[in-house]
Amino acid sequence: MMDSEDLVLTSSKQDIAHHIVKVSSGKHYFCGYCAAFTNIAITFPIQKVLFRQQLYGVRIRDAVCQLQKDGIRNLYRGLLPPLMQKTTTLALMFGLYQDFSSLLQRHTNAPELVTCSVAAVLAGTTEALLTPFERVQTLLQDYKHHDRFTNTYQAFKVLKDYGIKEYYRGLVPILIRNGPSNVLFFGLRGPIKQCLPEATSYSAHLVNDFICGGLLGAMLGFLFFPMNVVKARMQSQIGGEFQSFPKVFMKIWLERDRKLTRLFRGAHLNYHRSIISWGIINATYEFLLKLL
Repeated sequence: MMDSEDLVLTSSKQDIAHHIVKVSSGKHYFCGYCAAFTNIAITFPIQKVLFRQQLYGVRIRDAVCQLQKDGIRNLYRGLLPPLMQKTTTLALMFGLYQDFSSLLQRHTNAPELVTCSVAAVLAGTTEALLTPFERVQTLLQDYKHHDRFTNTYQAFKVLKDYGIKEYYRGLVPILIRNGPSNVLFFGLRGPIKQCLPEATSYSAHLVNDFICGGLLGAMLGFLFFPMNVVKARMQSQIGGEFQSFPKVFMKIWLERDRKLTRLFRGAHLNYHRSIISWGIINATYEFLLKLL
C-alpha cells in the first residue's frame, strides 16, 4: 500500500502535469489567434475580390473594377466580422484540435490516426458555431447590400428580426467544408514538412512552415471551392425560403451553363490567396509556438 507521503507526492505530480497540459493547450489557442490576425490584416483586399467572383461569377478584372467603384473608403468594409470570426475560429481550430487529441488519446485505445482525425472533425464542427460572423461578412461584402448596411452591428441587428435561424443560413456547406479540411490539414502538415529540406535555423524553419501551410491551404482551398460558392449564394439572401444545399448547387450549376470552369471561377485567385494566407498562418503559428 502507498503511505501518505507517496499519495501526496503522486497527487502533486498529477496536479503539476494537469497544469502543464492546461498551459500548453492555452499556447495553441493564443498562437492560432495571433496567426489569424496577421493573415486577415494582410490579405483582406484579395479575399474581397475573390468573394465578388464567387458570388457573381465575374472575371477578376470586373471584380477589381467593382472595388474601384466602391472606393478606397469601402476597401476594408466588412473587415470586423472576418477579423472576429477568423481569429476566434483559428484559435479554436488549433486549440481544440490539441485538446480533443489529448482527450481521445488518454481515454481510448484507438490508433493515433483515428483519434487525430476525429479530433480534427470535432474541432471543425465546433468552429461552425461562429457561422453568424461569416453570414454578416457576406452581407457587408455584397455591393447589393451597401445601402442597407453601414456596419457590422447594423447587419446583426437586421438579421435578429428574422430569428436565430437566419444567422445560420449556409451552415451545411460550412460543416461539409470544415471537418474534412481539418482532417487533411492536420494529417498532412507533418508529412509535407518532412519532405522539405531539413531546416537548420529559425529562418529556414519559418520558410518550411510557410511552404507547408501554403501548399496545404492552396490544395484544400481549391478542393472545397464549390462549397464556398454555394455558401456565398446562400448567405447573400436575407429572409425567404431556406433552400437546401443540393437545390442551391443545382441552381448555380444551371446558371453557369453546367460548366465546371465557371463553377470554379475565382479558384485561381483563391489558390494564390490561400498560398499566402495559409503560409502566413502556419508560419506565424509555428514561430509563436516556439517562442512561448
